Amino acid sequence: MSVADQKNGPMAAHYWQAMQKRSGTDESFFYAVRSTGIYCRPSCPSKRPRRDGVVFFRDARAAELAGYRACRRCRPQLSSPQGESAELVRRICQRIDETLASDPEARLTLIELSRSFGLKAHKVERLFQKILGITPRQFTDARRMAQLKSRLRKGEKVTTAMYDAGFGSSSRLYERAPEQMGMTPAAYRRGGEGMAISYTIAACPLGRVLVAATQRGVSAVYLGDSDEPLKKALAQEYPRAEIRRDAERIGPWVREIVEHLRGQEPHIDLPLDVQATAFQRRVWEELRRIPYGSTKSYAEVALAIGKPRAIRAVARACATNPVSIVVPCHRVVREDGNLAGYRWGLGRKQKLIAHERDLVKRAKA
Repeated sequence: MSVADQKNGPMAAHYWQAMQKRSGTDESFFYAVRSTGIYCRPSCPSKRPRRDGVVFFRDARAAELAGYRACRRCRPQLSSPQGESAELVRRICQRIDETLASDPEARLTLIELSRSFGLKAHKVERLFQKILGITPRQFTDARRMAQLKSRLRKGEKVTTAMYDAGFGSSSRLYERAPEQMGMTPAAYRRGGEGMAISYTIAACPLGRVLVAATQRGVSAVYLGDSDEPLKKALAQEYPRAEIRRDAERIGPWVREIVEHLRGQEPHIDLPLDVQATAFQRRVWEELRRIPYGSTKSYAEVALAIGKPRAIRAVARACATNPVSIVVPCHRVVREDGNLAGYRWGLGRKQKLIAHERDLVKRAKA
């Protein structure tokens, strides 16, 4: 329950005043903005919202359970209960941000960071892995990539945006781009325009399956009852890409997916080419580790990636997975074992789980 449920209560009024002054202890409360779906610390430097659009929470977990996501500027998710370790990581992240803001091309080494905070290098790296699930270098690269994306969306030329974001060479940028952007920087700037995507639709035990791919890997796997809705969904996913039907080029990948659905190929490991945030990628990688015929709860997946409180975020990552089957989001269920939402219908999810379990039992018999 949020403290704002009592809108005229004394604590809500106190929190609102503290917000305006950007004062108070960060861990004493948090505020969320209904229109953006983001929650922040009271000291966050972001623009202040209107009073009627604000909800207050006593802790970050309550805000996340209510469906709000953490602000990227003040990182409220690094507050208690993880305590001093989380606060230390927050301070190191702040130092990285401040350094990149003053000098985008700065090369922050792990040793330099650790010395600044009086720690050994391996401890800093271990803390980052524990709290954020990534290394300091990966965090720094992600911040540079976020700057690059922001500049490209504003229409800057790729070369200008590249140097302004701190990438010293085009080879360094293009080396990281496919992994973190799912496409080249130029294609990202044009909203995917110029991407060549081939697709085909085939019959499968669950109805019809659409498989689409670029030269680098599979970009979409959709399930349905008829072809037209599947083609429309692909066009909406990649509105500016060049999409053409080409069963011959991606035929081997389609056959592998269909055979997998028939139970003839339990272990499927196809290359992927999808856009994703770092968090989504971590979730999807963990889903691919769930054994055939098994399931995990959203809470178990969150714990496995080192973010035990991010249960709702894990659920969102499953819901936005564009390559079902290859990334088996159907193997994630609620804590009580019941089925949660599935983009292609709960009936298909139930059939997939039951079919896989049945084949595993037969193999053991």
